[in-house]
Amino acid sequence: MVDAMAIQSAPAIAFKKVTCCFPKAAGKYGSAGEIYTAVKDVSLEIKDGEFVSVVGPTGCGKSTLLNVAAGLIRPTSGTIDIFGASLVGGTNREAGYMFQAESLMAWRTALQNVMVGLEYQGMDAAKARDRAIGWLAKVGLAGFEDRYPHQLSGGMRKRVSLAQMLVLDPRIVLLDEPFSALDAQTRVLMENELLALWAANRKSVLFITHDLEEAISMSDRVVVLSAGPATHPIAEFEIDLPRPRDVSEIRLTEQFLKLHHEIWDVMKEEVLKGYAQSKR
Repeated sequence: MVDAMAIQSAPAIAFKKVTCCFPKAAGKYGSAGEIYTAVKDVSLEIKDGEFVSVVGPTGCGKSTLLNVAAGLIRPTSGTIDIFGASLVGGTNREAGYMFQAESLMAWRTALQNVMVGLEYQGMDAAKARDRAIGWLAKVGLAGFEDRYPHQLSGGMRKRVSLAQMLVLDPRIVLLDEPFSALDAQTRVLMENELLALWAANRKSVLFITHDLEEAISMSDRVVVLSAGPATHPIAEFEIDLPRPRDVSEIRLTEQFLKLHHEIWDVMKEEVLKGYAQSKR
């Protein structure tokens, strides 16, 4: 039996020497049928209530790590613990996952999309409806409950997706570049929205992004990954910027610019390596 106090003090997520290997596609780092090592010997912890961003070159394995944390990919070797308990043979029931691609159901209204997870859990329909209405209000969509996805802007659809995940009250939030397709202004609004919701209950967040400015302005800690193959963390930085933060204002401060320079100085060589590999 796992000790309750040990679980309480354990990290929300603990990657322990995680390696993930896949068959290579033809023409990608070798011949078809060979083995490609996406990530190798990754050890990384996300504390309970911590907001951690992972940055690195395109195709370096960031999303692979997120999928391992979600229980969607089993590592080839190594283990992953969730609040001190090993994640084996199934999805991470403590986590909510917001994908980069839109996942709303076109035939369901905003309210019905937010309710869907509660319905699958067997919650009473009236209670599920009330909770979903409350979460749509929290993300600024009160009055839009009966709109279908095609009747909403891109930013509004992201808000529905955010409510759809958070209505289930996960202890861990996994985010895979959720705002990358938005225009710059809407993206800033969504970043501030997410920070406000996070500050209200301090979920444990693992955030994947290509945008270093986004990573710094939102996080408690930024982890830098090497270029692939065999991706692994090469550096991590504590982000000691004051909270609460407005992401557009914090980026103008001297402390932010100093952090950006320090992290980019580590990251830029890996980005160049990743770019060179993508041209092969």
